Amino acid sequence: MPDTDLAPKYKRVLLKLSGEALGFSGKPGINIDETKHIAEQLARVANRGVQLAVVIGGGNLLRGAQFSAGEQTIKPATADYMGMLATVMNGLALQDTLEAMGVETRLQSAVRMETVAEPYIRRRALRHLEKGRIVILAGGTGNPFVTTDTAAALRGTELQADVLLKATKVDGVYNADPAKNEYAEKFDRLTFDQVIQKQLGVMDIGAFEMCRLAKLAILVFNYKQDAAIERAIAGHTIGTIVTG
Repeated sequence: MPDTDLAPKYKRVLLKLSGEALGFSGKPGINIDETKHIAEQLARVANRGVQLAVVIGGGNLLRGAQFSAGEQTIKPATADYMGMLATVMNGLALQDTLEAMGVETRLQSAVRMETVAEPYIRRRALRHLEKGRIVILAGGTGNPFVTTDTAAALRGTELQADVLLKATKVDGVYNADPAKNEYAEKFDRLTFDQVIQKQLGVMDIGAFEMCRLAKLAILVFNYKQDAAIERAIAGHTIGTIVTG
């Protein structure tokens, strides 16, 4: 695909990337090949002048929900903190992979651990973006019982992103689960009001409402598709865009 076809539509982007994007299929861990594949796209996007912040999940390493069954020896809040630490591990892997490609990055964590990551400070993150560094945001919001979707909506709003890219394994928003209903209808474009009226699950309700109030557009797309992140940032017709 010619580079001219991938000229950025957006100047500043918040990419919400699940931990599964860096993992293996069906088993825990960090898949270096998948991490490189993601990093290569992010590097090309940064080289085109896009200011890129990435909120990373930790589901490939640990999910708090896995402790909810049976006797709860580990409390839900503790399990969530463990999940936050998993996002830092993914952030370190993505950071080193990008820097091996010559891309300058900064890893910031909402859970303070200065020996491996900067604390998240909005003004500092903005300065890094303005200098062309990819900012990797780990540790969620630093609070238990808050989803990575909400962390992405919060950081996207704070950093005044032009769009929130939600990278998933589904190629957009449907009126039913496409894995269970072969007649499920995919939407190319929706408004925030339509999502509410149709009761569509774009992201959790708290995150969605935050984006709606901030008028922060949400693009839901399948990161597994060829050059999906680059095409999304270039404004190609990909996934489902939700706007005001």
